[in-house]
Amino acid sequence: MINRLVSITELEAAGRTPEDELDIGSVALILAAVANPEARQEPYRRHLKKLSAEVAAYVSGYDGPVPLSLQHEALVQVIHKRYGYVGTDDCFDDIEAANLMRVIDQRRGLPVAIGILYLHAARHVGWSAAGVDFPGRFLLRLDAEDGRIIFDAFEGGTTLTAPDLRRALKAMEGPTAELDPIHYRKASFRDVLLRLQNNIKVRQLGARQPSAALKTLGTMVALAPDHADLWREMGMLHTRLNQIPAAIAALEECLLRGVSEPIRYQTSALLQKLRSRLH
Repeated sequence: MINRLVSITELEAAGRTPEDELDIGSVALILAAVANPEARQEPYRRHLKKLSAEVAAYVSGYDGPVPLSLQHEALVQVIHKRYGYVGTDDCFDDIEAANLMRVIDQRRGLPVAIGILYLHAARHVGWSAAGVDFPGRFLLRLDAEDGRIIFDAFEGGTTLTAPDLRRALKAMEGPTAELDPIHYRKASFRDVLLRLQNNIKVRQLGARQPSAALKTLGTMVALAPDHADLWREMGMLHTRLNQIPAAIAALEECLLRGVSEPIRYQTSALLQKLRSRLH
């Protein structure tokens, strides 16, 4: 219990950290530690540091700015080929595939979890890498002076051309769908971490484990306390569990943040009903 409380405190500190200072790999390990309070973070932190160091060593002989193709090659050679990180279809049914500690143990995980390893290493080497919320699949992008690469960490770092992305989009959204810049827009590191946790929460809800989902949602709120939608969802889950005072507190937090008028109206109406149940 003490270890879990320490990890929650660390998450709250991450929630106050500016985006450009957020260490995505370290925060993902904190999230994993909340779910596994008996596990020690340090061996996993050493592994992340080793990945970054080996990626840097791979390009150490290159003089000048590292070309985009070599950046991608270094990441794939170290993370996928040397250490064997890859996705498998059964990952999508495994809640542990979104826990970075278990991903490191097993060398397999969900697209976003494996992607975090690439993002962490690239950031520590000084390269511009980001997640991409492409429909149906979490992808990665690398940007450098000589261009941009979109690739799939789940598939061993396979690069995706515009025709590849167009085909994938049409398969997901229908034959009339067309690529738009929004489809390869960068996701913030915080949003990537929220996506990681959302994978866990969705699976817990699907397994009819609302109490577990509420704990996961608590980690998301700690990491992104300004997200009104998370507070509202927390209030709804507390309501479902008949935890009325906690539901009221969460919904009040939601209203303190910027929400649309329809959401404000619905939330205020629900609050009124919940308050009446306390009397």
